[in-house]
Amino acid sequence: MHKFYHQARFLLSAARLQQAPADTGFEVAFAGRSNAGKSSALNAISGQKNLARVSKIPGRTQLLNFFHLDEQRRFVDLPGYGYAKVTEEIQKGWRPMIEGYLSRRKSLAGLFLVMDIRHPLTEFDHNMLDWCSHYKLPVHVALTKADKLSRSAGLATLHKVKQELNGAYGGDPSVQLFSALKHSGLEHAWTILDLWLEMPPGTWKEGV
Repeated sequence: MHKFYHQARFLLSAARLQQAPADTGFEVAFAGRSNAGKSSALNAISGQKNLARVSKIPGRTQLLNFFHLDEQRRFVDLPGYGYAKVTEEIQKGWRPMIEGYLSRRKSLAGLFLVMDIRHPLTEFDHNMLDWCSHYKLPVHVALTKADKLSRSAGLATLHKVKQELNGAYGGDPSVQLFSALKHSGLEHAWTILDLWLEMPPGTWKEGV
């Protein structure tokens, strides 16, 4: 277990960027289409069963949700696009809010983009990749629910996604298999997050 991420706690929800915490230190944003497994990924990475559920309180689904790691580091849970209980009008309002966050947040170090391995590279995913390419923001793709496919099918999808992304977006996003249920892919995810959050090398290796 990565002991540092285990101390994550809910900080606040913001309806607009002006309500966000001070723009200092380092942030990693988590994005994904609704039902892609974003909340489960956040919970698995932090080693907590209910961390991301704090943002499920009615009315918070369209907000930016910030999680405190330490005084200089945060996770940010972006609204899940395609949420069935949210009107299309509200979902349209998310676009400028998310793009404003991606373009103006100086502490944002990278985007952790969650995709259901059975339905990767949706229109939402391509939009997020386009935005991040435009703003030169590093992206890491986690193909979640990998346990739903056989190992060979999962690796085939991983290869296909890597091929499609290769050269299509600036910086060539890294891609991995991930299963919150099986807790597989955590070390790969932690390594990426440590890099973006400028964690000291080897801070969690002994605690695995």
